[in-house]
Amino acid sequence: MRRILFIIIVLLTTNLALGETNFLVQLADSALALTKQQVAYDPSYFQIGYPNGDVPANKGVCTDVVIRAYRKLGIDLQKEVYEDMKSNFEKYPKKWGLSRPDKNIDHRRVPNLMVFFSRFGTVKKISQNPNDYQPGDIVCYDLNGKGLTHIGIVSTKKSQDGKRNLLIHNIGREQVLEDCLLSFTIIGHYAYERK
Repeated sequence: MRRILFIIIVLLTTNLALGETNFLVQLADSALALTKQQVAYDPSYFQIGYPNGDVPANKGVCTDVVIRAYRKLGIDLQKEVYEDMKSNFEKYPKKWGLSRPDKNIDHRRVPNLMVFFSRFGTVKKISQNPNDYQPGDIVCYDLNGKGLTHIGIVSTKKSQDGKRNLLIHNIGREQVLEDCLLSFTIIGHYAYERK
């Protein structure tokens, strides 16, 4: 009887762990699908609908890759970030001189996504070990050492030498799959799945 109970517990625990892993793999696959679309890098401010608002489909920045990948899985980061900022505005960066949340842009700013993911996701270890970065992980960077931030999603695809997962991002050359996971200074590493 104990043995059967033990087997049932192991199976249930494994299924729960696989559920999270499956979601993150789905997120990575969702982001990878975005690389098939022609999207010009455009950091302009857009008035967009709410909820589920989006900039024009042929435009975007690095955060739009993350936003659109989550949206394909039924998670609206525009709404999630805006709702949290309405209640907890003081916890978010004040870099832009705003006195209240702006549903058109707040979710499209890397520092805001970092706060959101650290509040509601899993903060993961920052390292130079590529094995610490799993498919579906969100990685944030400082590109120039002066606060120029960037964000991407770790893919299921490996580098040519098989040592690293590739990154899905938009750094000015459209939404791409690229071997640059450890190429910039990493300032944030997260996994987020709405519970």
